[in-house]
Amino acid sequence: MTHLQAGLSPETLEKARLELNENPDTLHQDIQEVRDMVITRPDIGFLRTDDAFILRFLRARKFQHFEAFRLLAQYFEYRQQNLDMFKSFKATDPGIKQALKDGFPGGLANLDHYGRKILVLFAANWDQSRYTLVDILRAILLSLEAMIEDPELQVNGFVLIIDWSNFTFKQASKLTPSMLRLAIEGLQDSFPARFGGIHFVNQPWYIHALYTVIRPFLKEKTRKRVFFFLIVHFLALIHPEILPSEFGGMLPPYDMGTWARTLLDHEYDDDSECNADSYNTPAKDIEKDLSPKSMKRSQSVVDPGVLKRMDKNEEENMQPLLSLD
Repeated sequence: MTHLQAGLSPETLEKARLELNENPDTLHQDIQEVRDMVITRPDIGFLRTDDAFILRFLRARKFQHFEAFRLLAQYFEYRQQNLDMFKSFKATDPGIKQALKDGFPGGLANLDHYGRKILVLFAANWDQSRYTLVDILRAILLSLEAMIEDPELQVNGFVLIIDWSNFTFKQASKLTPSMLRLAIEGLQDSFPARFGGIHFVNQPWYIHALYTVIRPFLKEKTRKRVFFFLIVHFLALIHPEILPSEFGGMLPPYDMGTWARTLLDHEYDDDSECNADSYNTPAKDIEKDLSPKSMKRSQSVVDPGVLKRMDKNEEENMQPLLSLD
């Protein structure tokens, strides 16, 4: 084991070897082969090419050198093409901060049984008067940047759960093709993370319809892994012991500010920036009398027992909604 693998448990080391083709004996050579390709793209400013940084791209592409380099190039190209998105790219930026405090994204405390980090989004919590969809995307990308520093998550990856309870048709109308494409390019094509699945909960009919808009932007490999399933089977995928009650789990309701407090620390309760401009959209109608210390919960309306386990015959016919591995 090299120093680059020092943060991995024995189980994850074995997983990296079997699933990602990671070999400690050739690790430095693999990294150098990717680094040597940088000169082939003089049009891109590669701001980081250190060993640890390149390694996360190799893991994301199962140590296929060219695919890892292409992802590395797309990572920096995406940032060059969307410069405004990455100005003030920090948790204290007003738009990002408000999105984080509303749980965009949230992160469960416990990993799933595959060692994956579970991210949660409660779509109806989006306050359009305070921040934009681009702010939400920026908050998600910033969060992933922080989380991907963990080598365990580089190998094991992430799961995303989106709860659409109370998400209105008016809110859905803001999910334009250009915005969806921006999100897909940023997450699917330009970020070194392994997404084990994206699960929709309580989605209304118009969210199903949005898939027809998203589909042209998905890679063929991803399209083949897109399946819709009955959400009553959700608990067969993720154990209820690690889920909050909103999802029919055994834990207390999820506090939307949990992950935001991790990123913001003592600045979580400082609302002095709330009146500053968000990303291309002025913040307005801010309710200053809200207590910053109060727990903000989701707007999920899942009743206990609605999300139940399937029987064995049902399980054989079930497929995840979306997998981006």
